[in-house]
Amino acid sequence: MQLEKINIVIVDDHPIVIEGLKMMLKNHSFFNILETFTSGSEILNFVKSNEVDIILLDITLPDANGIELCREIKKISSNTSVIMFSNRSERSIIMQSIQNGASGYLLKNTSIDELIECVKGALSGNIVFCNETKLIISKPSQNELTIPRLTKREKEILQLVAQGKTSAVIAEELFLSPLTVDTHRKNLLQKFNAKNSTELVTIASQNHMIEI
Repeated sequence: MQLEKINIVIVDDHPIVIEGLKMMLKNHSFFNILETFTSGSEILNFVKSNEVDIILLDITLPDANGIELCREIKKISSNTSVIMFSNRSERSIIMQSIQNGASGYLLKNTSIDELIECVKGALSGNIVFCNETKLIISKPSQNELTIPRLTKREKEILQLVAQGKTSAVIAEELFLSPLTVDTHRKNLLQKFNAKNSTELVTIASQNHMIEI
């Protein structure tokens, strides 16, 4: 029985990656590479007028963040399965991609057999990962294991610290004394086991506790 063609689009800012994927996939007759792009704006325009089954999408693009781009693609074409294809191996990035509608996450050292298996799985409605990604998401980072509980006031101050505001400015905005703000900041550093405000903001951002 003739297998129905799987229409694939590749989005990556490195032409050598695109060519490598095309060479690997051309040996499998059920793949039809519709188009390849090196920027985010191009793929958004393409999915508006073309039926795409699978998009292999890099995260780092010259004009867009692939994770945000994934969400925009799904708004335009909910039936298109987007599989992130990246060198980024941070657990927080993997999970954020899935939250934004990705059907899977593959690292660029994924074998062709894994890639094909994951594409088929995504088309069946599954969330797919290469073996290395499965290991990453099965082991939460130390920061994720120790997410502290914050009071409403601590959350407010944490968000303002993330915006780079000083204790004096925060105190003025929240109608508090600078001493009270400093006390809250010290408590936040202790709760997050952070050495300074930069590390505090980094940990909080990784755990999606603040908006940057």
